[in-house]
Amino acid sequence: MRYEWFISRRYLKAKRRQGFISLISLISVTGVAVGVMALIVVLAVMTGFTEGLRDKILGINSHIVLQRAGSTIGNYRDLRQKILTVPGIQAATPYIYSQTMLTGGNGGTGAILRGIDPGSVQGVVSLGDQLITGSITALENDAATAQQLPGIIVGKELAKQLRIGMHDKVRLLSPAGPLTPVGIIPKIRTCLIVGIFESGMYEYDSSLAYVSLATAQQFLDIDDTVHGLEIRVDDIYQAGDISAELEKLLGFGYVAKDWIRMNKNLFSALKLEKTAMFIVLALIVLVAAFNIISTLIMVVMEKNKDIAILKSMGATSNSIMRIFIYEGLVIGASGTLLGVMGGLGLCKLLSKYQFIKLTSDVYPMSTLPVQVLPLDVALVAVSAAAITLLATIYPSWQASRVDPAVALRYE
Repeated sequence: MRYEWFISRRYLKAKRRQGFISLISLISVTGVAVGVMALIVVLAVMTGFTEGLRDKILGINSHIVLQRAGSTIGNYRDLRQKILTVPGIQAATPYIYSQTMLTGGNGGTGAILRGIDPGSVQGVVSLGDQLITGSITALENDAATAQQLPGIIVGKELAKQLRIGMHDKVRLLSPAGPLTPVGIIPKIRTCLIVGIFESGMYEYDSSLAYVSLATAQQFLDIDDTVHGLEIRVDDIYQAGDISAELEKLLGFGYVAKDWIRMNKNLFSALKLEKTAMFIVLALIVLVAAFNIISTLIMVVMEKNKDIAILKSMGATSNSIMRIFIYEGLVIGASGTLLGVMGGLGLCKLLSKYQFIKLTSDVYPMSTLPVQVLPLDVALVAVSAAAITLLATIYPSWQASRVDPAVALRYE
């Protein structure tokens, strides 16, 4: 054992007259621990919120949306088969998108109408898993006969707003109706509720309604065409590269947008907020580092004569510096270790018991999301260690500059 480490350990074990210094050391350890714990918990919550929001968005929307600039797509069946040959693509499904008015027994409201292919949509989005009641296959039984009404699936909040339930009738109203001598007459189509879904995001649950492709094509009078194709890929983080490959393969006129590009502002804002929270909470560790500085300065003042004796016995200035650097590192490492353990423990409690509830019509989650990333924990631990290491440099340097002749002059 190096004597520097032995002496630094002895200095940490305060005697009765050094109790005040020990108290400040304890406060320093506590400050580092609280800062590290707060950083880990906040970063875990921010990561959980971002990942949860991403999953919610990708549960309703696809990884890639393929459209044709300025027009609908007529050859969508052949185009879908061609898309499925591209490496990295799992599934593809055609879609129709339109704004409409939905009316029920308790008035009406604006809604987003999406025409989907019940046979292929389940491989692209998670609508089937989000259904509270009903099924996607019920949309296939809308053969547009005079005896049978086409099916429609609506969001939970939309159904609550209109006070409608399973097997109730609703009406779709489109402003793009036929032109008559008295003006444009809205096109109306009566549908039957065959499913209610809940995505967990109020924005979607209160505005989305799904019908089959055939129903949407007839209602919007767009023949056998679609507005685009939704695509699911193996690796969501490769969606940008696959989008570029699709545009190159299909040629001019086709535009492929990946989920990152479509939600760039949202996820950039969340990333910036996470970085800002890290910087703000790192200041707690910085405040604790100032306590470490004050502790070491007081120890240096207290041990002035001891330092002079050590130097008289042949200890070098570098050895004296190491004694106090080791002491500061013990304080910082203890606080960091306690903080990491406390932060991981609190994250586990929050994740397991979920005792913090969130308002569902404000937040996309009903409970506080927590997801711990090893990289975040490592970053916090390394940052705390680096801050505490820097805090030891000045007091240790001051200790190394003690002149034995001056310190022992009156002894």
